[in-house]
Amino acid sequence: MKVPRVESKLRVFSFKIQFGSQISEFRKSLNAVNSACNEVRNSVKLKEIMKKVLYLGNTLNQGTARGSAIGFKLDSLLKLTDTRASTSKMTLMHYLCKVLAAKAPALLDFHLEFVSLEAATKIQLKSLAEEMQAIIKGLEKLKQELVASENDGPVSEVFRKTLKEFISVAETEVVSLTNLYSMVGRNADALALYFGEDPARCPFEQVTATLLNFVRLFRKAHEENVKQAELDKKKAEKEAEMEKAKESNLKKKSAK
Repeated sequence: MKVPRVESKLRVFSFKIQFGSQISEFRKSLNAVNSACNEVRNSVKLKEIMKKVLYLGNTLNQGTARGSAIGFKLDSLLKLTDTRASTSKMTLMHYLCKVLAAKAPALLDFHLEFVSLEAATKIQLKSLAEEMQAIIKGLEKLKQELVASENDGPVSEVFRKTLKEFISVAETEVVSLTNLYSMVGRNADALALYFGEDPARCPFEQVTATLLNFVRLFRKAHEENVKQAELDKKKAEKEAEMEKAKESNLKKKSAK
């Protein structure tokens, strides 16, 4: 018995077999982007840190045109590690962390609010668009094969029934994914706009990469501050002990 359009049917089976895992991974990526956007935009701690950065910038530039800025470019966050005091190794990032540790320690763990940020930085919106199109086209080919198989007669009866049931389920999934994908586009643009950036010039990938780098640089600076504080404490304790020993020796000499 000859099976009509064998290659086409094999492609259908291949799509059907991969559909579950393909949809699952794609949905996971879409959710990661949406979650990252929401986490960042809803972070009260990040907002407070951004205010502190703006205040520091205006204080440093006091008396100049830059001293009354109402905002700053997102990539300026990464430049905090480039600005350092001429007499020490302390950068503006170290100073920011030091100020926060003293006056607003609750802000230091702001990175804990960004559960999805790192995963989102590994996702390219262009790849998501291509994946969405591939899924839609794949579903269209299934429908075309279903129509074509109507003329096959009894030989394709079981195939038609199985395919029809699968298409019904797949269509529901694709509609859901399409809505989720549309949300990704809106959220990605909204994230750039949230920081006062143009989505066309500062796309989602750039925004998330900058934020993740800032988080890492911030945490590194804070850890270095903590280590330095411990070293300073030990040094002070040692000097105090030496001073105490010195005084004790002087007393012994004067007693003689």
